[in-house]
Amino acid sequence: MRNHSMAENGPTGVLLIDKAPDMTSHDVVAIARRALNTKKIGHCGTLDPMATGLLMLVIGRATKIQDLLMSEDKQYSGTMTLGSTTSTQDRQGEVLEEFPVPDFSESEIRAAFDAFTGPFEQIPPMVSAIKKDGVPLYKLARKGEVVERQPRPVHVNSYDISRIALPEIDFTVDCSKGFYVRTYAHDIGAKLGCGAHLSALRRTRSGKFTLDRAVTVDALKNAPREDLINSLITLAEISLMRGA
Repeated sequence: MRNHSMAENGPTGVLLIDKAPDMTSHDVVAIARRALNTKKIGHCGTLDPMATGLLMLVIGRATKIQDLLMSEDKQYSGTMTLGSTTSTQDRQGEVLEEFPVPDFSESEIRAAFDAFTGPFEQIPPMVSAIKKDGVPLYKLARKGEVVERQPRPVHVNSYDISRIALPEIDFTVDCSKGFYVRTYAHDIGAKLGCGAHLSALRRTRSGKFTLDRAVTVDALKNAPREDLINSLITLAEISLMRGA
């Protein structure tokens, strides 16, 4: 019988969600607030509407460790499409340029990925939640504005290429916080000289959390509140997982 997930003023813990496509991270938070009947919910790391996969919700007293959880490395699987760049660096943007895609060898493709392995700097995309003078860049981007963005240090621990079917490349990347996979695809395309954009993305891990215990959005909408509370990962368990 679990009672550790309920604080005196409501549930506390981390709820792992497998985000569905075509919804924002804020949409998921709004659904969770209704489902759990509590307002004190945040999320650890925005997923674009196009993206699916692991979205961590911090609930109740767990909101105090939000920054700690967001600082951990993440893993994504995705598909990049060579031959065109877009305004958002993903398939939801307007096509800016198109190029022929040469018949690259696997070694040529791996060399481009290798160039973005280890520590390097990334210029965040305009369509991001980073703020300029208090305004998120994506709001400026919607108005057609482009502002200068400072490069930010990021780190790719490892990558894997699972499929090459040009113009598409399926890959997995293990990376630091603050990493933009859209920009990774864009930059690899630039390195290859033919441009690229991100056409699919799924977050599969954040820190030591994976999709194994994730709740679907349908379950979040329809499951009994008690079942959702029993799905919470407690603060005590999180401490053990992180070796604290």
